[in-house]
Amino acid sequence: MNLLKTLAAISSMTMLSRITGLIRDVLFGAYFGATAMMDAYVQAFKIPNFFRRLFAEGAFSQAFVPILAEYRNKSSDVEVKELVDHVATVLVWALLITCVLGVVGAPLLVLMFSSGFLGTSKFDLTVNLTRIMFPYIGFMSLVALSSGILNTWRRFKIPAFTPVLLNLCFIVAAYFSLALFGKEKQIYALACAVFVGGVLQLAIQIPSLIQIGMLPKLSWNPAFALRDPKVRRVLKQMGPAVLAVSATQISIMINSTWASFLPDGSASQLNFADRLMEFPSAMLGVALGTVLLPSLSSAKANADKTEYSSLLDWGLRLTCLLALPAAVGLLTLSDALTATLFHNGKFDAHAVNETAKAVAAYGVGLTGLILVKILAPGFYAQQDIRTPVKIALIVLVITQIMNVLFVPFIHQAGLALSVGLGACFNAALLYRGLRQRQLYTPSSGWLKFFVKLGVALLLMGGVALGLAAQLDWIALQSNRWIRAAFMGGVILTCMLVYFSSLFVMGFRLRDFRKVAR
Repeated sequence: MNLLKTLAAISSMTMLSRITGLIRDVLFGAYFGATAMMDAYVQAFKIPNFFRRLFAEGAFSQAFVPILAEYRNKSSDVEVKELVDHVATVLVWALLITCVLGVVGAPLLVLMFSSGFLGTSKFDLTVNLTRIMFPYIGFMSLVALSSGILNTWRRFKIPAFTPVLLNLCFIVAAYFSLALFGKEKQIYALACAVFVGGVLQLAIQIPSLIQIGMLPKLSWNPAFALRDPKVRRVLKQMGPAVLAVSATQISIMINSTWASFLPDGSASQLNFADRLMEFPSAMLGVALGTVLLPSLSSAKANADKTEYSSLLDWGLRLTCLLALPAAVGLLTLSDALTATLFHNGKFDAHAVNETAKAVAAYGVGLTGLILVKILAPGFYAQQDIRTPVKIALIVLVITQIMNVLFVPFIHQAGLALSVGLGACFNAALLYRGLRQRQLYTPSSGWLKFFVKLGVALLLMGGVALGLAAQLDWIALQSNRWIRAAFMGGVILTCMLVYFSSLFVMGFRLRDFRKVAR
């Protein structure tokens, strides 16, 4: 399998998701602005997302995918199908119970995530929105199961495309929110879009599962499925995996609480900055992690240490090549990007300035955020969850110490900066762990590689700062299309300077091709 070609296919689907996501957020900014109403929605949506990332895309995927890959390589199709059926049965029953408890216990969940809202109208609104959106975790957990199966069978495109459906639901909801719910309750349209989007994301994966013969057959008796040793093995792996992921998610929960105590609009501003950070993070980090985990798991199953190290080396080089210029872009063009995308309708100049600060702060740690997604699969494919657990717990403490230092002075930008710097520290510890266990040995030429990257980045950063300083981006609000055209020109010029510099210094696309054995 040509990994670069596969990565390009996944990234193209992810790019479509991110583009529709940006359209969604532009509409959110225009229709709702950085307001108390938007704060309530942002905080409410974090709750099902917290559990989704903790259990579904986090602990479950990290435990299930390596074991599924192992059984597919070494066992019969009957045993693999039995594993899928029994795991799906246990998962569905657990999700039913979780969704009921989440809807009933919404006030307690909101108190955990947004205690700063207590005693305000935002608290009740956040509770109501949470109750509508909480079942989303059920649909997305099943999407994680389906995606894990399809990715193991090298069917990457459909799982990468599914987020587009949620974004399309959001876009439709934003357009018709006022007509459907009125000015006071139009935010409820976004909550309903989350529920519908979850249903659609699950539905689109079913035909692909049928095609490979892996559509799960559910049982009314979860106790029977639980007696399967294969299921127990997955559950046993999930325990440490929950701890590994929980450190990051607990940090997010604490950050959410910090945001709830900040002035109205702060949570929304941080959310809009998140979207700009997640554009490169998802296109590269998530896509690379998706490609690497099954390939690393196969290399582990075949006891091929050379291939294992080679896969990690390829992922790290590609990450540095593409993540570092994205980080420089966020740092140098934060004001221009924020104004161009969001300065419209109810999203005023103050919101632009505050959001831009958080965007620049994310730029500091963007490379670390992406590297974690590349390095962590190096442990997960070994079914070593404990090492990332220890590292994540250390990073949790460090991140919160930084919050205490930064947030009182730079507010939501402090939260973004703490997360980014914490991720850099996380990546450094993961890297050291892989080296110490001799799971990864860098190939030759890294110093020369970094020197060339450094030259290209300096040239690109200088061009970005010079071009951005030529315009008053906020003053161009009345000429939004001209502003967008200028922004597009700046980005294209920066890309041309960066990649042309690398080409002159000897970089070629063929050097980054990788075929998995």
